[in-house]
Amino acid sequence: QVQLVESGGGLVQPGGSLRLSCAASTSFFSNYVMGWYRQAPGKQREFVAEITNGGYRNYVDAVKGRFTISRDNAKNTVYLQMNSLKFDDSAVYYCFARWTGDSWGKGTLVTVSS
Repeated sequence: QVQLVESGGGLVQPGGSLRLSCAASTSFFSNYVMGWYRQAPGKQREFVAEITNGGYRNYVDAVKGRFTISRDNAKNTVYLQMNSLKFDDSAVYYCFARWTGDSWGKGTLVTVSS
């Protein structure tokens, strides 16, 4: 089980930007597929983005062109740069790590509001 700690959430106005970070406690970070899901109030958790150990990136259509996922294997950290934020992006964002199984963080809240 990998311990994941997210940070970087907060309150932002529409059109603004935030960068989420997720630090993982593992010596095998480079082996993991890392990514993000989100869950808005009253909705199911949905996939947002992932990055493989080879650097391949995958995004949900709703965030393509606005969000960028990246990873720093030296720091055991995955990032989600979120630009042009919209009201619909408001949610709790959860980091996940996938290799032999799935591990999840506790989430960080992103609120987009004017």
